[in-house]
Amino acid sequence: MVPRSPPRARVDVDALDVPAFGLADDVTPFRGDVHAHRKHQILYADAGVLHLEVGGAHWVLPPQRAAFIAARAAHRAYATGPVALRTVYLSPRLTRAPLPGGDAPGEARVDCRVFAVTPLAREMILHAMRWGPDHGGRDAVASLFFRTLGALCREWAAEPLPFRLPVARSVELERAMRFAHERLGERPGLDDAARAARTSARTLSRRFAEEARTTWSEYLSTARMLRAMEMLAGGGARVTDVAVAVGFDSLGAFTRAFAAFTGERPKDYRARAGGSVPGTSRPP
Repeated sequence: MVPRSPPRARVDVDALDVPAFGLADDVTPFRGDVHAHRKHQILYADAGVLHLEVGGAHWVLPPQRAAFIAARAAHRAYATGPVALRTVYLSPRLTRAPLPGGDAPGEARVDCRVFAVTPLAREMILHAMRWGPDHGGRDAVASLFFRTLGALCREWAAEPLPFRLPVARSVELERAMRFAHERLGERPGLDDAARAARTSARTLSRRFAEEARTTWSEYLSTARMLRAMEMLAGGGARVTDVAVAVGFDSLGAFTRAFAAFTGERPKDYRARAGGSVPGTSRPP
């Protein structure tokens, strides 16, 4: 069972008088509280799956992918299994080039993006752990390193991955979305969702368009792919079983849908992402 809130974090990010630092955590399942930092945050899941609620959307951070959360953006993190998490906290003052958070005048603010991790990005994020919260902030090499990392992060996050689901504002849409997650292994239609939401199909369709900027079928399809990613990341699930669990009768159809969504076949994703977390600690 996932606890309602994590233990108190070891580090008060905003209380530290350092412009940037790295933090390594191998975390247990947890559900965090909504909070914000004055620093940008780059999160990298070396193993395990992290969930993020940011800016009216639910993001899934799968293994060996990274997320950018803009400074001052209210967010909540949670995990249903262990996660090997590597986080970089970065002061906006360190970055001359504007980051995806909208540092430049006239630039649209983007509170969160999940993006693919190049070999360079992975090595730089892992190397940032060299400078932890207590490094003092007076290291010239560290200052240059974090400035470079911030500039490159804008480039990396320029092509975000579609690993997100919108969050409902109305009761009807919330019921429909909950119904979708409870029926991922079935083939529910809009009429079925409308009955579960206690509204008409026409009203529900309008709710999806106005609140979520998507359709019922698109929402259900994305939810299926995100659930499949989480199941496969454990490493123990058979691809065929996952396909059935998320509503596919054909392994070939599931493979094509998964590859179109993630850019890799289910078995390749499972082999890459199904690593184990070496230990457990406190959540971020």
